[in-house]
Amino acid sequence: MGAVILSDLLTEILIPVAAIIGIAFSLIQWLIVSRVKVSPERQSPPPANNSKNGYSDYLIEEEEGLNDHNVVVKCAEIQNAISEGATSFLFTEYQYVGVFMVAFAILIFLFLGSVETFSTKSQPCTYSKDKMCKSALANAIFSTIAFLLGAITSVVSGFLGMKIATYANARTTLEARKGVGKAFITAFRSGAVMGFLLAASGLLVLYITINLFKLYYGDDWEGLFESITGYGLGGSSMALFGRVGGGIYTKAADVGADLVGKVERNIPEDDPRNPAVIADNVGDNVGDIAGMGSDLFGSYAESSCAALVVASISSFGINHEFTAMCYPLLISSMGIIVCLITTLFATDFFEIKAVKEIEPALKKQLIISTALMTIGIAIVSWIGLPSKFTIFNFGVQKSVKNWELFFCVAIGLWAGLVIGFVTEYYTSNAYSPVQDVADSCRTGAATNVIFGLALGYKSVIIPIFAIAVSIFVSFSLAAMYGIAVAALGMLSTIATGLAIDAYGPISDNAGGIAEMAGMSHRIRERTDALDAAGNTTAAIGKGFAIGSAALVSLALFGAFVSRAAISTVDVLTPKVFIGLIVGAMLPYWFSAMTMKSVGSAALKMVEEVRRQFNTIPGLMEGLAKPDYATCVKISTDASIKEMIPPGALVMLTPLIVGTFFGVETLSGVLAGSLVSGVQIAISASNTGGAWDNAKKYIEAGASEHARTLGPKGSDPHKAAVIGDTIGDPLKDTSGPSLNILIKLMAVESLVFAPFFAKHGGLLFKIF
Repeated sequence: MGAVILSDLLTEILIPVAAIIGIAFSLIQWLIVSRVKVSPERQSPPPANNSKNGYSDYLIEEEEGLNDHNVVVKCAEIQNAISEGATSFLFTEYQYVGVFMVAFAILIFLFLGSVETFSTKSQPCTYSKDKMCKSALANAIFSTIAFLLGAITSVVSGFLGMKIATYANARTTLEARKGVGKAFITAFRSGAVMGFLLAASGLLVLYITINLFKLYYGDDWEGLFESITGYGLGGSSMALFGRVGGGIYTKAADVGADLVGKVERNIPEDDPRNPAVIADNVGDNVGDIAGMGSDLFGSYAESSCAALVVASISSFGINHEFTAMCYPLLISSMGIIVCLITTLFATDFFEIKAVKEIEPALKKQLIISTALMTIGIAIVSWIGLPSKFTIFNFGVQKSVKNWELFFCVAIGLWAGLVIGFVTEYYTSNAYSPVQDVADSCRTGAATNVIFGLALGYKSVIIPIFAIAVSIFVSFSLAAMYGIAVAALGMLSTIATGLAIDAYGPISDNAGGIAEMAGMSHRIRERTDALDAAGNTTAAIGKGFAIGSAALVSLALFGAFVSRAAISTVDVLTPKVFIGLIVGAMLPYWFSAMTMKSVGSAALKMVEEVRRQFNTIPGLMEGLAKPDYATCVKISTDASIKEMIPPGALVMLTPLIVGTFFGVETLSGVLAGSLVSGVQIAISASNTGGAWDNAKKYIEAGASEHARTLGPKGSDPHKAAVIGDTIGDPLKDTSGPSLNILIKLMAVESLVFAPFFAKHGGLLFKIF
């Protein structure tokens, strides 16, 4: 088979070292951001007699309002209000989620323990019947521990991300007074703090968990990595509640603020007179930052778990080759180092001087990280794998060479880039699709909605082909393991992807703070430019998340089919076909729930905002302050209440189907939900993103065409605002939550597979 160049000892050192470097780098970025002070006393004006240069600098600063103490105090106040709102919401959410976490952990223990009636005796292994493996009770205990570890890591990642974002938003606003370049770097560094912290901590916790479990499992690697799948389940189940709860919160506030503020009262976005404005800015942090952080952490944990499970029953696991077994973790370690170098290109090597350089700088991040990562994967595949090995392929061992595995990871990585750029083409207002949508606003909101929907459906075509090609190539080369590492390839540059993604909401908040603090028009223009670029990059991030979710889900599906001992999934058998058709319906049911939740919460918000405008004297004239707290409470209460039914749908479906209808029907449900969920997720995200940027295109009035549609308050602009409002729940609630639906059902089925295989299908056994 050929020996591995990298020794086991070196592997055990390199993986944690890469993770620690990632955490250290994120702390350094955080220290740099914290140098921007949000307290006025430090910014005392320099003495007028220091020099001619000093004096003229002071005049320039005066002109930009750099030394306006009131502005700095106001920024600090608004930042505190946003931070407090976000923290109190997440604490409330985590109390509910904590109860669920404990209840579900007990369920895992009971279901898996009952496979062999809580026996402590060793058993023949699932795949190698001649060997003895640890008891089912051990699997139940360790799967439960892994689930709790994954859930806690996911919650902590989301919370820290939110804290960093609320820490950075006002600092970005204050830096915007010195120029767009300074503001960009502050927002980007803050995004990088979150990206590296999440990627590195996810890797470190997984690595430590594997090594601790190994103390008990010893040579039983099959049992060890089967119990590790609980880590992926924990990560994703928390992400579901974070994404759905945060998504409902942010969009209820956003829709309420837009409908009354912009359409009815004709006041600008983020105007401090609007009662829902603080809730709207809080929502950006709890939905787009905390929810998305947990989501991508879940994808990363699951793709690692899927790859490890398949590897444990291949030659790596059978021959106990530790370095080759850790190939997925080595890829992630290399990813952290590559992303670190890539980040320096944006923060240190090149300086942004003009607004038009922002979006290209963010796109360069994706291209540079992908190009460097390709070289990184080649190195890891060369030193971390034997030249030839076998991979488990539905009951048989398939012979694979190390260069074939390199191609699997690389095709996942490049497919991610293709999906990212196609998403950008369909959602950025620099290209014709969004400009066409903006143009359709001339004839009102109806044509805008028609064009937007058509754009979303059309934008599915190329990403699906990219996913299909990567599935075909990676499966042909290395069976299900190939698909798992292709998903890992797509997520290998997760630190850069998250940095770009988190940059968007931070810039959005910075613009809101500038408006509320009454800063000059020029500063608002700078933050708007940062925000417009952030909107597109957020769409690219969602594209990555959905593409990787499709591959992860398929890899988990393969592992589930192997574990549940299903020889073939035959669509022509009625058991499978009913599962397929019901599975394809689930994303629609789930989307209906989340959309309706946003609608009913927004309704309450609109009523409250109208009530305040009508009953608080002097509010419209800016003489009285609105009651922000009531709006924050409406969003919090609505999202906590409304996140439970969609969450229950996703978590209970595999348990009910597996227990009552058996593994074959469940395999149909998983395939159906994967196939339909990916399509809806891509079209929903891109439709919403396009409507949002069509509105921004009209507002910015940067081209001759845009100026014919504007200005703000014109009929085409009002039509664009309506489109944007419809798109809000599509792009920030339903779309992004669907990728968790398809992954979560697959990983849950894999964790409970031993129980379903032994006791599942109760209804078919009765009849």
